[in-house]
Amino acid sequence: MTQRIQKWLNGGKYLEVDGLQIFYQVHGHGPDLLLLHGYPYNSYDFHLVVPELARSHRVVLFDFPGMGFSDKPRQHEYTFAGYAKVVNALARHLEIREADILAHDLGVSVAQELLAQQSESSFKFRSVAFMNGGLFTDVYRPRLIQRVLSQSPDWLGAFLSQRIGRKAVERPVVSLFGRDTKPSAELLDDFWSILNFKEGKAIAYRIGRLVFEKEKHQQRWHQAMRETKTPLCYICGPADPNSGRHMAERYRQHLPQSPVYFLSDTIGHWPQLEAPEEVLQQLGEFWRRFR
Repeated sequence: MTQRIQKWLNGGKYLEVDGLQIFYQVHGHGPDLLLLHGYPYNSYDFHLVVPELARSHRVVLFDFPGMGFSDKPRQHEYTFAGYAKVVNALARHLEIREADILAHDLGVSVAQELLAQQSESSFKFRSVAFMNGGLFTDVYRPRLIQRVLSQSPDWLGAFLSQRIGRKAVERPVVSLFGRDTKPSAELLDDFWSILNFKEGKAIAYRIGRLVFEKEKHQQRWHQAMRETKTPLCYICGPADPNSGRHMAERYRQHLPQSPVYFLSDTIGHWPQLEAPEEVLQQLGEFWRRFR
């Protein structure tokens, strides 16, 4: 484990939810802000924006089961509803009554599930900012490795996940970053440490399968997005081949009154790591618009 990741781990606590230990961190004071991370890493994805966000908010971030520093049982059924349950449990534990949400990648689907369950939620949503995630399956473009690992029979997915090497994992990850904002060797070391914590690489295919289970939720989620009174927006790294400009344009078709914030043209799938200042600027603009 790298020193940076060890420091991040040391800065968190654990909450038990349905028998699973969930890693979380809290930073700053003020209105609550929940950060929902993506696949296949964890809340460390937000480490460059947390210090500034914590100047004006109580920032709450955590690792979903099966990822990062949370428990990763091999036989657990990982679902979006289960992830939403973790969010609500953490909100109750921290006495969150109302919160803004910033969601990235897989986290946008959890945010959609939360919106669909909004009437039953343990807290009120002030706003939801989606960022580079697969909100619409009809235009989402998963990488080949996602398809191979996540659409294979269970035994084959497990076999491949256990044996896949670092270069094979990093190649598609690097391809999702913008051409001028590729991850450093240090960040790739951090990613590798996170993925392998508690043998997470061996079950990564099971989390990845959630990408292809979104289809059955589409009608319900999209209806929730249309009907909610919660302010929504899409922050877009346009160069993301998975969920970049094409996803933002699809979002505009679905929610023409909801703002879309395009970052610099060469920013890819991880805006919070590639262009943290731009993310903070656009997030602030979104909040000012609806306050």
